[in-house]
Amino acid sequence: MAEGLRERKKRETRQRISDIATGLFLEHGFVTVTMADVADAADVSVNTVYNYFPSKEDLFFDRSAGIVERLGRWVRGRDPGESAVAAVLRELRSEVEAVSPHVGLMPGYDRFMSVIHEAPALRSRLWSIQQEIQDNLEKVLREETGAPADDPAPTLIAGQINWVHQTTMAVVGRRMIAGHNPDEVSREVLLLLDDMEGLLSDTVLNYAVRPSV
Repeated sequence: MAEGLRERKKRETRQRISDIATGLFLEHGFVTVTMADVADAADVSVNTVYNYFPSKEDLFFDRSAGIVERLGRWVRGRDPGESAVAAVLRELRSEVEAVSPHVGLMPGYDRFMSVIHEAPALRSRLWSIQQEIQDNLEKVLREETGAPADDPAPTLIAGQINWVHQTTMAVVGRRMIAGHNPDEVSREVLLLLDDMEGLLSDTVLNYAVRPSV
C-alpha cells in the first residue's frame, strides 16, 4: 500500500526532529539539551516533539526498534543447515568486515558512545534495550524450535547469542572512543568473533539448525 501524503509528512517531520536532536546531543551532551531546545531548533512546538518522542531517551535511541529485532530477524533468515548462532555470527562478520555503520564502525560513533557514558539515564536505557534484544531473541527461538514455555534452552541459548552481540558492540564502542580508526577496529573485531565462536559449546553451536531441503 502506497504511503499517503499525511503519513509521509509525519515520517519526514519525525526524522527531521530526530536528526536535529542528534546533532544537539552530540554537540552539547544529553543532560544539557532539553526538549524545548530541540523544538526550537526544529521550529516545532514542544508538544509536537513529545507527540513523536515521549521522552528524551526515546529521542536519543530513536532507532532502537530495529536494533531490538535484529538478532531475531537474522535467526529467522538463517540458511538451510545453519544454526541460530551461526546465522548471527555470519551476519555480524559481514557487517564488521564491511566496516558498516550498523555496528558503529563510522566516524562520529565515538562521540555517540561518549554521550551515553556521560548520561546515567542513557546507560540505563541502553541496558533495557539489551534486555529487550535478548527477550525478543528468546521468543524467536521458541517459535522457531517449537520449544514449550518450561524449556529453559531458548533462554540459555538467547543469552549466549546476545553475549556475542553485546561483546562485539561493546568492544567496537571502546575502541572507537579510544581513537582507533574503523578499519583497524574491524580487523580486531573479526579476530574477536573467531575467539568468541571458539568459546561456545557444541550445544550452542548446533541449536536451532534449519533443516536442509
